[in-house]
Amino acid sequence: MSSPIPLTVRSSMGISALTGPPEFKALNGFNTVTSKNCRSIQFSPNGDILAYLNDSQCVLLDTTNWSTIATIQPCKANQMTFSPKGTFLLTWEPFAITKANPNGGPNLHIYETKTGKLIKSFEHKKQSNWQPQWSSDEKLLSRLINTDIVFYEDLNFDKIVTRLKCIKVRSYGLSPNPGTYFFICHSPGSPGQPSFGRLFKYPKLETQDAIASKSFFQADNVDYLWNSKGNNALLLTSTEVDKTGGSYYGKQGLHYIGLNGQTMMLTMSKEGPIYSVEWSPKNTEFCVIYGFMPPKATVFNLKCEPVFELGTGSFNSIYFNPQANILLLGGFGNLSGNIYTWDTLNWKQIGTCLAPDTTLLEWSPDGAHFLTATTSPRLRVNNGFKIWHFSGALLHEKPCVDEELYDVAWKKYPKYTFKEPSISEKVQGIESSQPQASKKAYVPPSLRNRPTNPKVQGEGEKAHKPGGDSGPSKAALKLKKKREAKKAKKVDEDEQKPSATVVSSVQINLSGDPEKDKKLKNLKKKLDAIEKLKEQQSQGKVLEINQLAKIKGEADLLKELEQLQV
Repeated sequence: MSSPIPLTVRSSMGISALTGPPEFKALNGFNTVTSKNCRSIQFSPNGDILAYLNDSQCVLLDTTNWSTIATIQPCKANQMTFSPKGTFLLTWEPFAITKANPNGGPNLHIYETKTGKLIKSFEHKKQSNWQPQWSSDEKLLSRLINTDIVFYEDLNFDKIVTRLKCIKVRSYGLSPNPGTYFFICHSPGSPGQPSFGRLFKYPKLETQDAIASKSFFQADNVDYLWNSKGNNALLLTSTEVDKTGGSYYGKQGLHYIGLNGQTMMLTMSKEGPIYSVEWSPKNTEFCVIYGFMPPKATVFNLKCEPVFELGTGSFNSIYFNPQANILLLGGFGNLSGNIYTWDTLNWKQIGTCLAPDTTLLEWSPDGAHFLTATTSPRLRVNNGFKIWHFSGALLHEKPCVDEELYDVAWKKYPKYTFKEPSISEKVQGIESSQPQASKKAYVPPSLRNRPTNPKVQGEGEKAHKPGGDSGPSKAALKLKKKREAKKAKKVDEDEQKPSATVVSSVQINLSGDPEKDKKLKNLKKKLDAIEKLKEQQSQGKVLEINQLAKIKGEADLLKELEQLQV
């Protein structure tokens, strides 16, 4: 397609729209919505409808000419989503109890997008798990009610065809397969017992009908990551708290389940949290970022074998472009905003840029551009968005000076609308007006004016194929050689100094009893060591906690020595 791809912008001033690269102009035909109460915007999966929530109404727009299709009111919803084909719009509003309605009422609604007509309403009190899950052909709809999964067929929302009630379900994930339907559910275990993830093929819903069953401990929550074909899934298990104290992020595990019943736990080469997991649109690979800082990124195949190691770095987020030929790694949140792009065919880095304070990143449907944004309420300062080329060139920048930015979204298009972008393409960018943060690393006051510890800097791991050379760079090897030479020189100088051994003034009298004499010698050795620590302390050296504890135990050792020599 030659025409620019539109973007919609939601802020504290309302909703506006503009064209993407290369024009970046106001979008013709779109009537700007001026309002301070726009709560949400969303495109349908194929991009033919734009829905937005404003004040007490929901408006549906035809994106071919931006005319109004339907206006739903009153509508107090603050959450909404489309069905896979865009046939229906589903909204959720907070469950409310009033004097006029002390028992509350339905708060989950299904509307027909062509007319805005209300088709069905349900009651779902909690915001968690409010979204019903569809098959990609929209012939199967499922909902979680308490601990049961209920199923509706052929768009008949008045009749529950069947339900899974043989096990208590906390959450589940329905595959996007058309025609043949699978789902995985999570059943939490009782105290001391494992939780289970079970794979079922609809409509066989008895426990013995499970195609696969995977047990795991430490699984308060489970995220279900199906590939786009729906024939393989990853389960990201997590706990809120890591009881070992090893991680601020809790404890995570990653498990694979295939429709053939095969299950396995992913083994990773570095300990620590799992920050991000993402399937490639190719459906045959997935990428994981994991490990204590600096984290590591690895691409795995369907056998859960490493295909390529992307090394370690300041990143914690993964984004594949829609055509799957470019992989983007970003470091956001508590990281500085570094972005790296990779050619997934040859596994070569093709670009890098810096987008500090990024809270939102989204690829353009053309796969050649992406946007980054700083949005409220996550960050209320420096709100705005930028459009980038995959090579790292900044193409457009829009700061929000007198307003808060809430959301930015590309218009969606059907799959295969855009061809795979050429990796060799290079473009000329612009300079950002945003002040760049200092590249000098922050040093705590307690460590200032002290020699730099090379171990703190870290040498990192370079990108390589599994089994290849992942050793440190030439600069790191040179630094290591200098450290070793300096250490050897210090050892030589220490050996040339006259030795002044510090020993305790305590004398021992051997008795001739081998066991007793052995105890006496050990006590003498410990007292000599304590005397050496006391000497170091008097010279101003800061001792460790365990060394101070040894000094405190001197009186007990002297008492034991006295008893042995009686």
